Amino acid sequence: MTEVARLEAPLATPLGSMLGEIWPRLRRGSEYVAITVLALLVSAALFTVFLLALGKSPLQFYGLIWTGAFGTAFSWQNTLLRASPLILTALCVALPARIGLIIIGGEGALVLGGLVAGAVSLPLAGHVPWPALMAAMSLAAVAVGAGWIGLIGFLKFKRGVNETIASLLMTYIAIAIMNFFVEGALRDPGSANKPSTRPIGADQMIGTIPGLNVHWGLAAGLVLSVVLWVLISRTTFGFAARMTGGNPRAARAQGLPIGKLMVSLCAIAGGCAGLAGFFEVAAVQGSANGSLAAGYGFTGILVAFLSRHNPLAIVPVAVLFGGFAAAGGLIQRRMGLPDATVLVMQGLIFVVLLTSETLYGRLRIFRAEGGR
Repeated sequence: MTEVARLEAPLATPLGSMLGEIWPRLRRGSEYVAITVLALLVSAALFTVFLLALGKSPLQFYGLIWTGAFGTAFSWQNTLLRASPLILTALCVALPARIGLIIIGGEGALVLGGLVAGAVSLPLAGHVPWPALMAAMSLAAVAVGAGWIGLIGFLKFKRGVNETIASLLMTYIAIAIMNFFVEGALRDPGSANKPSTRPIGADQMIGTIPGLNVHWGLAAGLVLSVVLWVLISRTTFGFAARMTGGNPRAARAQGLPIGKLMVSLCAIAGGCAGLAGFFEVAAVQGSANGSLAAGYGFTGILVAFLSRHNPLAIVPVAVLFGGFAAAGGLIQRRMGLPDATVLVMQGLIFVVLLTSETLYGRLRIFRAEGGR
């Protein structure tokens, strides 16, 4: 070995080792992005065929999507307003997924969180300082959401109850509970056309973020996305959760507290959805009513899957789907299509996305061997 080679060897070895560790991660990450983008393109192509079969212009449809979602400052406000609960309900799906649980009950936790927030406001609104009112409403909503989804994790660990079916069924139970109280014991006598609890009052509601005209639920969603990404990716708790989700037998052999991890992650997830319910009451609706069951929890499932359960990736995907929802009214007025057309497109994206799961690990270009 020459003198130059001797001098370069100590430097080349660490560099090569570093590249050897980073390259597989980049390859896996690019696979996730590429297949997700492919799923969106295929969905757009299939939905284009659907529009042509209806005799509608795909170019006009996608143009109205852009205009209604991102074309103006007002469009952006509507998009971000709808993205706020989507971020929180998507986190409700993404966190349990990291431990191997597919929970789709964010809608139920949101509805119950909003109901409890509205109920707590009844004896307090106008009688306690505004910060105390908001703290009581938000803590109650988070606690109920955490308990509701945490119960699913407990049932999964203790009794082996399928978490997907249980969370779906409990969603309808939660909506029934909300309707029972809103139309019964908690109903405001003045709400004749739309049953609801007594309004908390315009002066008691949460204001908007300066310069955005969007309520502070958006900021809460952004902060929680970052905090929970750190929790999952950069802490021993997150490592234990990911290990349990990847190989439960190995986790059990290592003595990891699987039950506590399941219940804890489910409770944190439910708290996020419950917080979304609080903001719907305290910043949007002004009271608990049937509008809480607006489908944000179900759309959050799609947002979580499309973002590969990454808390940071949830934010842009939620903004995208918030834009779809914001453009629904414009499409209805300009093209004569029902508002549910956007839901058809979202459902198609979900089906194609699930089908695309079969591609992971099969494309040679993304294999660790370098495509051999």
